Amino acid sequence: MSESVSEPPAQAVAESAYDSAAPAPLHVPRTPTGNAEVDAQLERLADADHLATDGHIEVYEDVHRGLRDALTALDARPGPPAPPAQHGNRS
Repeated sequence: MSESVSEPPAQAVAESAYDSAAPAPLHVPRTPTGNAEVDAQLERLADADHLATDGHIEVYEDVHRGLRDALTALDARPGPPAPPAQHGNRS
């Protein structure tokens, strides 16, 4: 007499493997801005998808710091010269 072992349905296997406490990607779309520094920081946000919630703060703080640095760099770049100050006519 042979015993046959039946396989559990695929859905049952998937449900048993699902861990609701495990990190799950949010799949939030990140639209490129065209600024390489900013886009790199936005991509860094994807790192939070693989961390438990208590690990998100480190990623968010890192991204915030990077975005702040990118904005500061924009202010530091030389721009066109300022127009000369106009003084009122004195007669």
